[in-house]
Order: sequence, then C-alpha cells, then structure tokens
Amino acid sequence: MLGVGAPLATVASAQEDAASVMEADAADAGGDADSAPAGWNAGDEVSALSYDDANDYTINTLIMFVCAVLVLFMQAGFAMVEVGMNSAKNTVNILAKNVMDLSVGVLLYLFIGYSLMYPGSWIADGYLGSPSAFISRDAQVEEVDGAEVWAAAPTYSDGAYASNSADFLFQVAFAATAATIVSGSVAGRMKFSAYLIYSAILTGLIYPISGAWKWGGGFLDAMGFQDFAGSVVVHAVGGFAGLAGAIFLGPRLGRYSADGKSIPIPGHNIAFAALGVFILWIGWYGFNPGSQLTYSGAMNAEATTYIALTTTIAASAGAVLAMILGWALFGKPDLTMALNGVLGGLVAITANCDRVGQFEALVIGGIGGALVVLGIVLLDKLKIDDPVGAWPVHGLCGVWGGIATGVFGDIPADDMTRGGFITVQVIATVVICVWAFVTMSVVFGVLKAIGMLRVSPEEEQAGLDISEHGMHAYPSDAVAGGAIA
Repeated sequence: MLGVGAPLATVASAQEDAASVMEADAADAGGDADSAPAGWNAGDEVSALSYDDANDYTINTLIMFVCAVLVLFMQAGFAMVEVGMNSAKNTVNILAKNVMDLSVGVLLYLFIGYSLMYPGSWIADGYLGSPSAFISRDAQVEEVDGAEVWAAAPTYSDGAYASNSADFLFQVAFAATAATIVSGSVAGRMKFSAYLIYSAILTGLIYPISGAWKWGGGFLDAMGFQDFAGSVVVHAVGGFAGLAGAIFLGPRLGRYSADGKSIPIPGHNIAFAALGVFILWIGWYGFNPGSQLTYSGAMNAEATTYIALTTTIAASAGAVLAMILGWALFGKPDLTMALNGVLGGLVAITANCDRVGQFEALVIGGIGGALVVLGIVLLDKLKIDDPVGAWPVHGLCGVWGGIATGVFGDIPADDMTRGGFITVQVIATVVICVWAFVTMSVVFGVLKAIGMLRVSPEEEQAGLDISEHGMHAYPSDAVAGGAIA
C-alpha cells in the first residue's frame, strides 16, 4: 500500500497542495474515519454515500482520467518535435527513447517515485518521503451481514476526490514529461543504455524528491512557493537536467568548426516538428486545466476552463513574439522559432495559469516566447549543443514561469507582501533548478568517466539508428537512391 494512496487536493488549492490530503497513519484509501463524513469511510454502508457525493466522485475521476490521457499523448508530441528537428539517421533512437521514458517511468514511479513525491510519512520531514510501492484501490465493496459496505471507501479529502488509479495515471504522465524533455537535448550522440539509466534515475528519484518539496507538502510548500501545474517542478527540472546532459556530452560532430564557427544541422522533417508542437499544445489542456484536480460544481468547472483560456493566450503570444524577434534577428520569419515560442509560452504560464489575468497571461507568454529565441542564441554563443532548444523552452521559460508567478500572480497569503512573494518564488525556483542540474551532472559525469555516455565518432557518423538499434527509420533508397542525411 502506498500511504493513503490518493494524493488529491482541495478545491481551492488544486495540485499545489496535493499532499495536504495525505495522512501519515492512514490504514487504507478510505482515510481517517474521524474526519471523513458518513459514506466515505471503510466499513460505512455504500448507501450512506449520497447521490451528489457519488456523482462528484464520478465526474472528478472521469475528467482526471481524460486529462491523464491528454498528458500521456504529449509523449507523441515530444517524439515528433525531436524527430523532426534532428537528422533522419537518429529517428529510431529518438523514438525508442520516448517509448522507454514512458514505460520505464511508469514502472519506477509505481515502485518508488509516487510515494516519494506524495509521502504518507517522511524520513526527513519536508525533504525526503518514505518510499513504498503500488497503488491502493479505493471504492471497493464487500458484503457484511447482508449489507454492502466499503471494504475500501472512495477517496475523500474535504471535497476533492477521485479514484487513486486516475490520480496515479495523471501524476505519472507528469513524471514522464519531465524525463522526456532531456531526450531532445542529448539527441544524436548519447548511448541508449546510458539514456535508460538517466531516465530511471530522474523518474524514480530526482523528479519525485524535488516534487515532494512543493506538491508533496515539503519545505518549499511551507515557504509559500506556488507552482500550479509545474513550470518549475516539471519543466525546469527536465530543462536543467537536459542542460547538464548537453554540457557533458559536448556538441554533435560538425556542429562547430575548428575555429568555433556555428554550423547549423537542420532537422530533416519540419512537418513532423510542427505536428509535434500542435500535439503538445492540445496535450497541455490536460496538463494545466487538469491540475485543478476537482472539476465538479460550477466554480470548479469555470476555473478549469479559465485555466485553459490563460494557457491558450500565453501559447499564442509566445508564438508571435518568438517569430517577430527571430525575424528581427535573422532577417526571416523562422518557423522553428515560432514553434518553440508556442512551447515557451505554454511552459511560462503553467505555474500561474490559475492566478493571473488575461492581459498578464499575454505578457507572460510573450516574454516566454522571446526568452526562447534569446536562450537559443545564448547556447549557440556558449557552444552548448541543444538540438531542439529544450533548455530555452523548458529550463529558461520554466524559471520565468516561477518568477512570473510572484510578479503577476495573486498573493497566496494575507500576511505576504508582493516583494516577499517574489522572493519566495525566486528562492524555490533556484533550489529546484540547482537540484536538477547538480544531481544530473553527477549522473552524466559518472557515465562519462566510465566511458558509457557517448557513442564513438564512427557510430555517430553512421547514425544511432543503425549503430545502436541495427535498423533504419526510412528505406535507404527513399531519396535519390541513397540514405537520408
């Protein structure tokens, strides 16, 4: 059993305070019989659960499941973006990494990550949770003396309730998102075995531990840190892990000349990249609105759709500002900059989509789009090769999203000033980014030291599809009778 097995939140705080519902000594998914009303406790008669309560549980469970599927669908978007913006000879490798990010991620999150992120009890209070495995089922019925009673009651927490299974699916999709961000940063030169090790460590340990500091009720949450759906907790973690990977791997062969001149390596299929961004945009309607967690009732329904509105505004502003800035800098309206601008706007609004106005969403998304362009230029100047712009999109815009929450967002406590709110946001954002970058630098550094990180120049030249997987994504005679570059 995994703690109480239901890291759900109150209507007001949604995903931000998910662990507030956890009880350290909970015996089952029914929660504490002294605090839950009749019908919500193990041993209560099923008929004691009112129709309205049962209906709310049903609505919350089903909508959370739909949102989980939308977030899982984002894996397809990441795959298409990464494939389209890289050489054809690495297509199979990129797709394999995306499949394994999700598959390995689900298993590691099931066995350890979920309980670390939403601990029923702590090893080090507020810093490290107690690990356990598997998910306790709720809403299970047995017959006692001719009456149907709850063997495991439906999960209850002060009005926010959905099945444990739906919640796990939603949360594990977030974990997979954090892991797969790195795939684009290290594309074209990292050994597949090394990538599997990285993915397992990030999903099972690094992401859940820092996630618990906020969403698990840890020390950053106690400070008042706000991150509604994960600009920092999810995206910045993936972005800074990817930055560490790109630094330790070094640039792809031919990316920079002997005298340090930048030589772009164009992606082989921009149509795939554009399709991937559209898929990610659609998936974000599970990511952000889904983080409301409780959807039944007029106020929750309106809040969920308002979050979708601010998300859409920010994405659009990010695309426009990135295209305009790229046009001004490079003389042409660069589609790839606009595509990454969409993602930058989405990442930036993710932390604050519930607590900013529409004009503020426009500003946050627009600045996110501009930061993407500037971040790509910065990495190029530093000769850090990030083939898809993962750090500018997820790392830099994730940081901006965390800080923008303090600058523009509703202040969460009456006794907190605007300056105090910004300070909390900055401190917490820095803590999580440093955690991700340092821990993953250790992982990549060890892999490099033992010769396990990067493929040989010959293997890289041939392409990871054939050298790592023994297959091609496309027939060798598909273009002019030869291999696609």
